[in-house]
Amino acid sequence: MSDPKDFPYLHGFSKEEQDRLITQAQFAEQIVYDGVNLSRVEHLLEVGSGVGAQSEILLRRFPKLKLTGIELNPKQLETAKANLSQYPHLKGRYDYQLMNAGHMDFNSSVFDGAFLCWVLEHVTEPKKILSEVRRVLKPGSIVYVTEVMNSSFFLDPYSPNLWKYWMAFNDYQYENAGDPFVGAKLGNLLLELGFTDIQTKVKSWHIDNRHPDERRETIDYWTELLMSAKNLLVSDKVIDEETAELAHQELRQVARDPNAVFFYSFVQASARVI
Repeated sequence: MSDPKDFPYLHGFSKEEQDRLITQAQFAEQIVYDGVNLSRVEHLLEVGSGVGAQSEILLRRFPKLKLTGIELNPKQLETAKANLSQYPHLKGRYDYQLMNAGHMDFNSSVFDGAFLCWVLEHVTEPKKILSEVRRVLKPGSIVYVTEVMNSSFFLDPYSPNLWKYWMAFNDYQYENAGDPFVGAKLGNLLLELGFTDIQTKVKSWHIDNRHPDERRETIDYWTELLMSAKNLLVSDKVIDEETAELAHQELRQVARDPNAVFFYSFVQASARVI
């Protein structure tokens, strides 16, 4: 198993970040799970289960399935167990294992469904992970993969320091064994690995004056997401402290702007194993 210290997670593993992941999952739940149908799945594999934020949603939305989550970082795994222990009605329906998704310990054809959300953007070899997912799924099983497409980000009024920060954010991820544009590549990856019935959906937040409260909430959420990487980006001299602070100020200003526009798209793919 790879050393979890080598896992290049841009946002870190602090308690604050773990709490943010739960908030993120809840915030994006409606758009992420729109069209996700796991009602016929009995044993689901969740790859990169993190702090259990998606696990709780999956178990709540699909009350008949059993979930096995795998995670490379032991701190995240312990937090996931603690988080789900708050829901006594879920007891016995989930199991977490410390495991490298690129070298799973499972036998072949064990699960009848798989779910990955915001995982492949952080890994060196997404194809290797998807290949392992295919191996451990039974024929006919379904997989859902949800991933970022960071070139779609748009914010108005134009915020030059935020744009510099966003470019540094993506460059850092790309140069440190991640891919902030992997969402657009999901179709090719799944096809190359022999999956069938491949479908991709582009899902978007496009929020303007029609929904001012939702716009403010969305920009506040994205402010937390972006600034969670600030300390790492500054300490690694990818961006300077002044630019990062000015970017933060611009986000706060846009959130209060009566004519602001926010746009971001991501990609969700589904496929089956032959």
